[in-house]
Amino acid sequence: MDSNRIANALLLLRLGVFMVMFVWTLDKFINPQHSAGVFEHFYGLSDLSSTAFVWIGVAQLILVMAFVVGYKKRISYGAVLILHSISTLSSWHKYMDPFNNLLFFAAWPMLAACIALYYLRDMDTRWTIDNR
Repeated sequence: MDSNRIANALLLLRLGVFMVMFVWTLDKFINPQHSAGVFEHFYGLSDLSSTAFVWIGVAQLILVMAFVVGYKKRISYGAVLILHSISTLSSWHKYMDPFNNLLFFAAWPMLAACIALYYLRDMDTRWTIDNR
């Protein structure tokens, strides 16, 4: 198979995952109350301050920027995969009522993209810092 086609496909997957993760990151800065509600409802974490969400947002921003530029792929792609896995699995109760929670099912193809990117990270060479 043509390595350019593979690299282009992986780039598109990486950019697609980045877009979602980046908006989730921005939410922590722009609307920390929403993030607090998500953390309480899905992760059982309450009483986090707005400052805590800024620091979580800073850490997540560093991660998603490393991810989108392909820096330290084993770590950055792995961390994105772990975070999205936790997010997807913590929403398990939403999958029990699928027709009232259809948008939650979009997490599964994104999880598949994260897994594919992690497994094929050495082939993901288009626009990456760690281009091998």
